[in-house]
Amino acid sequence: MKLLWRGVAASVGVAALLGLGSCGRPSLEDAKLSDRQLNLEEYFDGKTIAYGQFKDRFGTVRRRFKVEIDGAWDGKTLTLKEQFAYADGTAEVRNWSLTKTGDDSWTGTAPGVQGQATGREVGDTFNWTYTIDLPMPDGETMRVAFDDWMWLQEDGRLLNIAYMERFGVTLGEVTIFFEQRP
Repeated sequence: MKLLWRGVAASVGVAALLGLGSCGRPSLEDAKLSDRQLNLEEYFDGKTIAYGQFKDRFGTVRRRFKVEIDGAWDGKTLTLKEQFAYADGTAEVRNWSLTKTGDDSWTGTAPGVQGQATGREVGDTFNWTYTIDLPMPDGETMRVAFDDWMWLQEDGRLLNIAYMERFGVTLGEVTIFFEQRP
């Protein structure tokens, strides 16, 4: 009987830990901290610069980067040319094509993205999800899923935290600050 209860207790403990891990993600229903409205097509129309890093699930920073973004809005499609420069000397270019599909909804494509990315804007927040074959430093690619969250800050910067998963397991987080350029 003790063995049975130990098994039940262990199962409950594991379930509780798994449940706690899923509680840490933002939601579009979270209380808003400002009255600002994020408008992607305005924010990214023109030049933007961003600085970021990837932190693995153990908290170790594994990679830092700078991104220069040229954006253009034509009234329906937002085109973003992202030029990544990594601290290890490698570089990458990613070209996104985002389409506004409703008052608060978006879809998008980029090389390596599986199917379409989908997103929603609510107030000062944007949530963007997609699966991509992500280039790795060794030249290989790894298929990962991103759950991107962006918040417009009071100073006009955009804070982005992206949760990266593979096979449902969190690999880490990407944190990025975006800043508009003249």
